[in-house]
Amino acid sequence: MKPKGQFQKGTLKRLFRMLFSFYPVALPAVIVCIILSSIVSAIPAVFTQNIIAVLEQNAGAGWAVIGPKVIRFTMILAGLYVVSLILSFAYTRAGAILSQGALKKMREQLFGHMQSLPVQYFDTHERGDIMSHYTNDIDTLRQLISQSLPQFLSSGVMVLTLFSIMLYYSVWMALVVLFGVAFLLLAVKKIGGNSAKYFRQQQASIGKTEGYIEEMMAGQKVIKVFCHEEEAKKGFDAVNDELFHDSEQANTFANILAPIIMNIGNLIYVLVAMAGGAFLLSHATNVSISGLAFSISIVVPFLNMTRQFTGNINQVSQQLNAVIMGLAGASRIFALLDEAQEVETGSVTLVNATEKDGALTESKKRTGIWAWKQPLPDGGVRYTRLSGDVRLQDVDFGYHAEKPVLHDVTLFAEPGQKVAFVGATGAGKTTITNLLNRFYDIADGKIRYDGININKIKKADLRRAIGMVLQDTNLFTGTVLENIRYGRLDATNEECIAAAKLAGADDFITRLPEGYDTPLTGNGTNLSQGQRQLIAIARAAVADPPVMILDEATSSIDTRTEAIVQRGMDALMKGRTVFVIAHRLSTVQNSDVIMVLENGRIIERGSHAHLIAEG
Repeated sequence: MKPKGQFQKGTLKRLFRMLFSFYPVALPAVIVCIILSSIVSAIPAVFTQNIIAVLEQNAGAGWAVIGPKVIRFTMILAGLYVVSLILSFAYTRAGAILSQGALKKMREQLFGHMQSLPVQYFDTHERGDIMSHYTNDIDTLRQLISQSLPQFLSSGVMVLTLFSIMLYYSVWMALVVLFGVAFLLLAVKKIGGNSAKYFRQQQASIGKTEGYIEEMMAGQKVIKVFCHEEEAKKGFDAVNDELFHDSEQANTFANILAPIIMNIGNLIYVLVAMAGGAFLLSHATNVSISGLAFSISIVVPFLNMTRQFTGNINQVSQQLNAVIMGLAGASRIFALLDEAQEVETGSVTLVNATEKDGALTESKKRTGIWAWKQPLPDGGVRYTRLSGDVRLQDVDFGYHAEKPVLHDVTLFAEPGQKVAFVGATGAGKTTITNLLNRFYDIADGKIRYDGININKIKKADLRRAIGMVLQDTNLFTGTVLENIRYGRLDATNEECIAAAKLAGADDFITRLPEGYDTPLTGNGTNLSQGQRQLIAIARAAVADPPVMILDEATSSIDTRTEAIVQRGMDALMKGRTVFVIAHRLSTVQNSDVIMVLENGRIIERGSHAHLIAEG
């Protein structure tokens, strides 16, 4: 992670590469329109000089001599303004479509990449800060792409065009302008640099504040129960004060920059006027590409060009803060996109199979028989029936290398066995289940599923073969039926209802206002905790995996409901390998083997009766 107040080098270049990949034709077309429009907008200075020169050279002549030339220059000038208007409309219209489309594609890319990140990323980052990528950071990019970058490009092209015209008419006058602009750029660098620093810090502070708010909202009941309101407010005041300080400093420098630049521009205007007057009075020799001598026809357009010149630099300075904020937001987005995805090292896949004369073959249809498909070195394929045999051998693991959690853990669970883990909080019970799903990879040892090292199994196929019911239930926006079907997306309505009946959830679901079609929102807040857990159990049941992990799956269910659920759980666990983490004696006493963990080691193992007898 980058330190606060910094962004990655090459962020702007990478942003342009991404935009070009989204719109390889439209983006160059918009850039060309901006450049042409800016050049056309700067050219009127040339016609102003020509008109004044005509008036100056034909001072005694009448309108009959002057009129046709003035009208011709004026008509050409009007035509150029019309062209500029058409080009401006074209790039503004196309730019709006391009910018919103690019943000849409960027959000899709961001969300798609997030789905491929390991669980460890979400364990180590605040959800509010992650959400800030989709809201604040994307919004800063909107202003950057749709307004600031086009303005930067337009003003930059106009400044270069105007300075080229100045050099064409008078090198000395151009150097006077350049001398004044040097002081202007020093002010932009000094004040704008401080503004940029605090705007970058502001983006980081916004993410930190949103993360704190999200955490407090999620734990509001706990705050109320323990009367922690004042402490919560103090914590919020701290992060909010930090955001206030960064925003105050950023906007202070931003707000004083524009007036300073405007007044320096006025001083440059005065300086050019005085220099032009001095050159005229002294009959100084003009040095120019045009070969024209000093005259009113050069000085007057120079004053207008000076006003345009400094005005465009002012426009750039006003967009500077938006550019810095946009680049800071882009840098945070790219940092998330650069997060390492889950590494896939496996080649073994899970396939439907049919069995004939004891031999397994792959099937394109769902048969109820699953097999591991293992590619062999000679180009052949071996099929191993999915049965649910899980073995851990000498497993060591730590979430951080210097802090091991599991030490030399060895255990096995044969197909159909029920293995329970008990022990104090932090003993390593849930860690073992995380390793079975390869949410984390072990430091040493082996974990085998049906005799196959799980490192050789593709993660998606491994997780498809393991069902999991967690203590914390997550329900998604949708109907009850859709939440159950989350376990297997191709499950029919009948299979989902059968799974609900198996879990003991059918009774309360049919009493809901719309039964299985009852919509759920806000993580199922219209259901009790026990009802939500029953739906989670039904979701695991419809997945129909040979291995089940129940991590405190009945902890939120009252004793009466537990008796109903237990019958469904027993039916669900029949014929499956089951790992149970529970504190209730009723949940673990009928297990085939109970593993007692302490400080990441298995200190006792055996049946309930055996462990009671051993004391």
